[in-house]
Amino acid sequence: MTVRVVVADDQELIRAGLRTVLDARPDLSVVGEAADGVEAVAVATRTRPDVVLMDVRMPRRDGIAATRDLVAAGNPARVVMLTTFDLDEHVYAALRAGASAFLLKDTRPADLAEAVRVVARGEALLAPTVTRRLLDRYADRLPAPAPTGDVLAALTAREREVLTLTARALSNAEIAARLHLSTATVKTHVSAILTKLGLRDRIQAVVLAYDTGLVRPEPPAR
Repeated sequence: MTVRVVVADDQELIRAGLRTVLDARPDLSVVGEAADGVEAVAVATRTRPDVVLMDVRMPRRDGIAATRDLVAAGNPARVVMLTTFDLDEHVYAALRAGASAFLLKDTRPADLAEAVRVVARGEALLAPTVTRRLLDRYADRLPAPAPTGDVLAALTAREREVLTLTARALSNAEIAARLHLSTATVKTHVSAILTKLGLRDRIQAVVLAYDTGLVRPEPPAR
């Protein structure tokens, strides 16, 4: 199956480079381009891609706002944010908005192509430890999301435990060992958490755990 991709970046040269890299792979195809956030939403709405490569900083509407628009509209595309800064506050804001991952613009072509495949499969691109380091650094620096009641009320006690350990960067196998469960049971709990909370992937579950206060950022090591 061919993974369909939209590339959104305000620099034409970067868009051309990304298209060249992706179209050179037989299982990847760029189906649209956009030069700003408004255009990105319009193109993704029209083409319904599997993945959108979205620059963080673009005119008219930045990548974070455009990602928020796509998620609010129910667009199923997975958004990968493109940034020149590793682990900056824009990345956390993008993950909160609904992005599934981020990539540095100097990522090697082969790694870029594989990242698109991974995200299209619905798998986590960020290592759990990287995600947690990012959230610990920036979760308290940005305005809290608007309160929407107890969004975790739908979860069972066990599911809350699993979500907490997921947010603390434990793998399914590590969670299984900690809670004396099988790995298959943990996967079932994670799937139920995503379904009940209307989340796209594990990364979004981790972000929500921080935003709701279920998990608190750890102070930096001295």
